[in-house]
Amino acid sequence: MANPNRPLTGILWMLMTGFCFVSVAGIVKHMGGRVPAAEAAFLRYVLGLVFLVPMIRPMLREGLSRWGASMFGLRGVVHALGVVTWFFAMGQLPVAEVSAMGYLTPVGVTVAAALFLGERLAMRRIAAIAIAVIGVAVILRPGFRTVELAHLAMLGTASLFAMSYLIGKIMADRVSPTMVVGMLSITVTIGLAPLAASVWVTPSLADLGWLFLVAALATAGHYTMTCAFAAAPVSVTQPVTFLQLVWSTLIGLLIFGEPVDSFVILGGAMIIAAVSYITWREAQMRRTVTPPVNTGKA
Repeated sequence: MANPNRPLTGILWMLMTGFCFVSVAGIVKHMGGRVPAAEAAFLRYVLGLVFLVPMIRPMLREGLSRWGASMFGLRGVVHALGVVTWFFAMGQLPVAEVSAMGYLTPVGVTVAAALFLGERLAMRRIAAIAIAVIGVAVILRPGFRTVELAHLAMLGTASLFAMSYLIGKIMADRVSPTMVVGMLSITVTIGLAPLAASVWVTPSLADLGWLFLVAALATAGHYTMTCAFAAAPVSVTQPVTFLQLVWSTLIGLLIFGEPVDSFVILGGAMIIAAVSYITWREAQMRRTVTPPVNTGKA
């Protein structure tokens, strides 16, 4: 049984998680749209199927009902669309801006849980959601600058990933974690295939190598995140996620020459603070509806 009383270990695991996820964002940004978003997302998942091999036998033994297969199919379609919009936004927006807006996913899960699962929203949680929404307004600053299609794509990404997580949460109460993770990889790959085919260009070997590295880092990031939560309480590991926004800003500045936007930092900090509060409250109440802010990375 995991012993969630090792704060230093949990923080170190979460630091590694941040490195993995920020590296994913940096690599996708580096590719610069050379491969269309839908195709890049498809290749990332196809190349990542190699990490699914150890799961195949346990999944076949467990089996899946028709209803379960339908739910996973729905999740695959929703998540696939979210991955495409994330790849598109990353090719258009500064790295820090995408990272900051990506923290909205847990807020979307909280709202969706209230709408579809009958979860009660106490005033403190409503206030936290309001702060997150204000944080988005600080980042986008509508009326003071142009809101691009890529910004809307990131809002769509957060909403789609929130729906995906909620379906995953429903299924996690009925099947094993191996089945949940494995079916997500399979169904997203299938869902992305027709989108990729419609815009297909022949990728270079270098781009294939970069996308395989993306798949490896994304898989490693989800593993290290799980290790962090097993080692220490969410209240300890959650604040560390703020460093991802700092690292994203530094990558954008030092590698891509993107200027530091204080509004993005402020808005991102507001969103992270709101999500951290919601997650901490749910941990206090021994509930697990809202995911940590790292959840939902492409």
